[in-house]
Amino acid sequence: MHNILMFRDEKLLRRALTHRSYVNENPGEGEHNERLEFLGDAVLNFLSGEYLYRRHPEKGEDELTRRRSALVDEKQLAKFAIEVGLDSRMRLGKGAIRDGGYQNPNLLSSTLEAVIGAYYLDNDSNIEAVRAIIEPLFDAVPEQIVVSRSNVDSKNRFQEWVQRNIGPTPPKYVTTQTGGLSHAPEFKAEVYVENQKYGEGTGRNKKEAEKLSAEDALAKLKTQGLLS
Repeated sequence: MHNILMFRDEKLLRRALTHRSYVNENPGEGEHNERLEFLGDAVLNFLSGEYLYRRHPEKGEDELTRRRSALVDEKQLAKFAIEVGLDSRMRLGKGAIRDGGYQNPNLLSSTLEAVIGAYYLDNDSNIEAVRAIIEPLFDAVPEQIVVSRSNVDSKNRFQEWVQRNIGPTPPKYVTTQTGGLSHAPEFKAEVYVENQKYGEGTGRNKKEAEKLSAEDALAKLKTQGLLS
């Protein structure tokens, strides 16, 4: 068993592994893992940013931002989740299982974030305990994969365009759940710069919707001749 699954509070681990779809089918189960997912996302973004800051002292902000996005994108987090054994431990509803939930990158990455948030709490909010678990996963990602992914991140490309052509204010993403099933929700994102909408997108999760809204914004800029 991977160390990230070794908890003092087994109930906390159980909640981190419990998807909304499971709770919907088992109302007496208690809370699902979305609040822990929120916390884990914040912890993971900090640790990945700090990790890259130390590892690449020669890189500037834009490059570090792109690399961080590549290191913690859905695809990579799903791979981490499988590496630590979450694919067989997730607690999913029957519908989610029937739809291939154990191999679903969205569910895998979200569960990993929830487990990271729970592990942080289980270790008395000690960030060093989480760092010891996460950094070996980062170390195992080949450099060329991070570089190739970072070169195509649409959110960072759009932010760079905004900084060059408008100013330092970063794009703002407004994301809402618009429908879908409990195990396959649908999200809509709109991206704004200084209260002006530049693009929108719909995806299976917030990250995908935001990425697609950035791609929409970039496509519109190209159409307008504002981006080569």
